[in-house]
Amino acid sequence: MRTAVPAVLAQALQLTRARTLGLMQAWQAAVSDLSVPLSPRVNPPLWEWGHIAWFQEWWTVRNRQRHEGIRSASSGDGFAPSHMPHADALYNSSEVAHDSRWSLALPDFEHTQRYLSDVLAHSLAHLRAAPDASDEALYFWRLVLQHEAMHNEASVYMAQNLGVALPEAWCVGHALSWPQETAPKAGLRIPSQVCQLGHSGAGFAFDNECPAHTVALAAYEIDAQAVSWAQYLPFLQETGHALPPHVRCVQGGWQVQMFGHWRAMPMSAPVVHVNAWDAQAWCHWAGRRLPTEAEWTCAANTHGFEWGRVWEWTADDFAPYPGFLPHPYREYSEPWWQGHRVLKGACWATSQHLVDARYRNFFVPERQDILAGFRSVKI
Repeated sequence: MRTAVPAVLAQALQLTRARTLGLMQAWQAAVSDLSVPLSPRVNPPLWEWGHIAWFQEWWTVRNRQRHEGIRSASSGDGFAPSHMPHADALYNSSEVAHDSRWSLALPDFEHTQRYLSDVLAHSLAHLRAAPDASDEALYFWRLVLQHEAMHNEASVYMAQNLGVALPEAWCVGHALSWPQETAPKAGLRIPSQVCQLGHSGAGFAFDNECPAHTVALAAYEIDAQAVSWAQYLPFLQETGHALPPHVRCVQGGWQVQMFGHWRAMPMSAPVVHVNAWDAQAWCHWAGRRLPTEAEWTCAANTHGFEWGRVWEWTADDFAPYPGFLPHPYREYSEPWWQGHRVLKGACWATSQHLVDARYRNFFVPERQDILAGFRSVKI
C-alpha cells in the first residue's frame, strides 16, 4: 500500500472500511450500549469510530493542500469546515482531552456510521480527482488508510482485554491466523555489516521512519522466531515472576484466554501480553538480551527470520532518527519521544496494509494489553 496507485488505494480504503464496519457491528452485538471503563489506554468505541471519519475528512476532504503531501500545512485557513457540525470539538485528538471523551455528547451509532460513509464517499471522489499518482499527491490517502488500520487493531486488543467476544473474521488482520503451534527453529547468525534503517526511495513513509541512515552492526545471533510459551513458562515457574494477563494454570494445564474464552495454551506459539520489563526479565534469566531496533530490522531481511505473529519489544527507546523532520500530522511522532519503547513487526490483528519491516511501533514499556511478545539475542 505504500506505493499503491489510486485504483488500488481506493479498493484498500473500501476494504479497510468494511473491516471497521464489521468491528462496529460486532462490538454493538457484544456490548449493546458500547460502554467501556474509563482508562488511559483505550477510547470509547463511538469516539474511536468518529475519530476515524474525522481524520480522513480532515486530511483528504477538508485539506485544500491535500495533493501537496508533506508540504501541506497542518491547520489553518487551508482547511474547509467539516460536513458534521462540531466535529473538531468532538474528534480532534490533539485538542480533545482523553478523559473528556467519555462525557462528550457523541453522535449515536447510526449517525456515526453515516458520518463514516459520507466522508469515505467524498474522500474517494477527491482521490479520483488527484492530479497524478505521485507520492505527494497520494500521501494523505495512504496516511488515512494506515491510520484506520491502526484503530481497527486497537479495537481488537481493547476487546481482548475487556473480554468482549468478537468473531475471528474481523479480528485477524493479515495472512497469519490465530496463535497456533509451529515447529521451533534454530537461531540465525547475522554477519557484521552496515545496515540501513528507515525509508528511502519512492512510496509512503511515516515521519519517524525518515530520513534513511546507516548503522554499523557487529555480528550477532538472533532467534529465528519470537520466544514461545514453552520457553517462557519455565522462567515463570522457576522465578515466580507474575503471569501475563489472560493466562492461568488449571489442574496442571496451562490455558490462555481469547476474547473471554479459555482454551489450551498453544505451547509453541509466541508468548503474548508481556511488557518490556517482562521481556527483559526473561532475557536476564536466560542469559540473553533483547535485540536493538537495528538488529531486528537487519535480521528481518534474512531468510528464515519469521515475524508478524506478535509485536516484538526491542531494547531501544523510541527516538527520532538523525535529521528527523515532522510531517503535517505533527502529533504522530513528535510528542512521544520520551518514555516510549520501539516495537517491531506486526501481530495477527494488524492489517495487511500496515505490515512492513520498516514500521516503528511504540508504546510505554509497561503496557501488557497490546499483542506483544519478544525475541532474544545471544550475549
